[in-house]
Amino acid sequence: MLAGVMFALSAGLMWGLIFVGPLFVPEYPGALQSVGRYVAFGLIALPLAWHERHRLRQLVASDWMEALKLTVIGNLLYYTCLASAIQRTGAPVSTMIIGTLPVVISVTANLLYSQHDGKLSWRKLTPALLLIALGLVLVNVAELAANSAEFSLWRYLSGIALALVAVACWTWYPLRNARWLREHPDKKPGTWATAQGLATLPVALIAGVLVSIQLALTQPAFALPFGPRPEVFIPLMLVIGLLCSWLGALCWNEASQRLPTVLVGPLIVFEILAGLAYTFMLRQQWPPLLTLLGIICLIAGVIYAMRIKPTVKIVEVSSAN
Repeated sequence: MLAGVMFALSAGLMWGLIFVGPLFVPEYPGALQSVGRYVAFGLIALPLAWHERHRLRQLVASDWMEALKLTVIGNLLYYTCLASAIQRTGAPVSTMIIGTLPVVISVTANLLYSQHDGKLSWRKLTPALLLIALGLVLVNVAELAANSAEFSLWRYLSGIALALVAVACWTWYPLRNARWLREHPDKKPGTWATAQGLATLPVALIAGVLVSIQLALTQPAFALPFGPRPEVFIPLMLVIGLLCSWLGALCWNEASQRLPTVLVGPLIVFEILAGLAYTFMLRQQWPPLLTLLGIICLIAGVIYAMRIKPTVKIVEVSSAN
């Protein structure tokens, strides 16, 4: 349990970078940032795949198809929607919506996966979920109150819609990924992370060509293929591709093999906390009191949830004499 939590914490610390990454290159469309990140992820996976080639050969066609589905929905689509949402609504609003993931994933896991990993009592789980939800509300009320950017209804509503799609993608991805890992305990999490990187590369390259064509038609002034600031964009994509994609996925896979699926959801909160910490570091300011209270609620809710033990229904079978 402790090792699983520490791996999840490590993944959250790296995944928090995705909330500040789009702020470094605001002139780059979210789709191009997503393509750049996952092309980098795929290229990083190539030398790792050579090292893992013997284990990768053990994966069958259905495993590769699963890796492809996970990478398209949980990687490309998720990050495209998230980066676009952050640019349209600003980090606070997007963080508010993405921040509901611990609650959404926990409820979804308890509804769909309890027959595998045991069911968490709703009576015991509700206080933890309420604490997490309260913390998210406090954090984002404080952020929204401090947001003085020019308001555009269309950008705001489209950003909300994109953030909701991102929530749906990242509700599906960690639960599906954790289910596969727990059903294949003989497969190493690092091998599975590398397999997803390999599956990502051809899809990301094709998506890159399509995005470039779309930008050439709609924004002819945009410098292709690496945009107006390649000296910032390329290193940023490489860092995010390495830390947020491969290494983050490796740590999350390690956590998923050690923890029940119903407990994986609350640990997504580490990503939100890391994103908030990096945001305030970027702003070079301390968070206000309301934000600090929200962070305390988030941490308390996670600790409370981790202390709940799943109960497995035991079925007694009687035989006639």
